[in-house]
Amino acid sequence: MAFNLASRGKQRYRPLAEINVTPLVDVMLVLLIIFMVTAPLLTSGVNVDLPKTDAAPVNTDSQPLTVSVNAAGDIYLQDQPVDLAELVAKMQAIAQNNPDRRIFVRGDKGITYGRIMQVMGTITQGGFSKVALLAEVPVGPAPGAAAGSPPGSAAPAGRVPAGQPAAAGGQHRAGRG
Repeated sequence: MAFNLASRGKQRYRPLAEINVTPLVDVMLVLLIIFMVTAPLLTSGVNVDLPKTDAAPVNTDSQPLTVSVNAAGDIYLQDQPVDLAELVAKMQAIAQNNPDRRIFVRGDKGITYGRIMQVMGTITQGGFSKVALLAEVPVGPAPGAAAGSPPGSAAPAGRVPAGQPAAAGGQHRAGRG
């Protein structure tokens, strides 16, 4: 409505002081879609094929440090390649000597168990106590479900988004029983 119907006779037309919200909503929806599309692309840039597990995601309270081991056995801190000997020193510099900083270890499923444990052992010897392994949750019934179990007994698990940790059996904490 851009005019006032009550202005008859000697009254003058007054400007209408209403805000049109439709263009604002359109712009906000476009921005929302742009951020929803680009946010998953801003996670870790190292390409790692994670193993699958049925564990629930762990809550993350702060931005964790991510250590990745690719299929060739190369180690990356965040997105930068690093030698195993320099790993702890660089992590302490980034974490500002905070031993309670969360560390996520991402290992390719084709890499040997010993290499992953070597990286985790180096991190825990460096004084970091909150070290967790990342894994993907497979889509479909739980692998531990018995063949003769009722159809509704094993609920299908959703997929954990890339970069989200899985809790069950995936945490390693030094100095705790």
